[in-house]
Amino acid sequence: MARTKETRANAAPGAGTIFALRAIGLVLLARWLFSMAQMDAGASLLAMVSSPWACINLVFLFLLIFLPGARAVAERPFHPLPQWLRQALRLFAFLGFLFAVWSVGAFTASAGWRRAANAVAASNGWLLVAPALYAAVLWICRPRALWRTNIAARRFAIGRYAVSLDPVTRTVIVWAERRKVGQYDARELSVRWAVAQGARSTPTPTPAVAFGAVGEAGGAGASVGAAAAPSLARGAFGRRPKIELLWDSPAAAGHNRQTVFRTALTTEGDRVAARALDTSLQQV
Repeated sequence: MARTKETRANAAPGAGTIFALRAIGLVLLARWLFSMAQMDAGASLLAMVSSPWACINLVFLFLLIFLPGARAVAERPFHPLPQWLRQALRLFAFLGFLFAVWSVGAFTASAGWRRAANAVAASNGWLLVAPALYAAVLWICRPRALWRTNIAARRFAIGRYAVSLDPVTRTVIVWAERRKVGQYDARELSVRWAVAQGARSTPTPTPAVAFGAVGEAGGAGASVGAAAAPSLARGAFGRRPKIELLWDSPAAAGHNRQTVFRTALTTEGDRVAARALDTSLQQV
């Protein structure tokens, strides 16, 4: 099959994330330079040298604008940034968000709501935009799987874990965000359900994924395995259901019955992917 040529109109997945982060960095830098232009140059430089917060902001803006090591690749559409860069941006954005919220909250508590509203109007809303930009960086750099769930392509996204199943070689590759956890024999993997107390036990329909060719009996067992999957409703106390991916290899002495990952099913997409993964592993 001919591959689609990547052009400006057909950019690689992840290019939008890089563009959004650089745009936020440029907005923060422009506002910082504008604030410095209203002060004396010598006084502003002296204040920057003596302020550790200014040094933290400089490092944050450098990483946010230049994004060293960032590259949009189709194989990892949700992770164009290296893991160290993603973690660093999350840390600096979290510190910046706390500082911005604390500054605005302290000023509002001391000056009152009327003067705070006047300050927001005088700054053209920057006192509210700045925390929102830091929160946007936190949201963009949140833990995610490598891809979205695609049952037809045997790719599953559960929380921050991504699972790829190859029906030809019967191998499974598990990724934790951008880090490769390992490669396993699909016949040695199983899904264990940890349903919260008070959850319903009524079985629900599960997407069927056939591994056999047309005419084989492999597809008939999909509905049977699907009916065995428990319901993943929330418990009586609001506990989120969890699943475990277990690796039980008779050939790995001393490593039998290992937990590959354990994660909570927070969204309906996670629940659908978990049911589909369980059904797929039962058909191998």
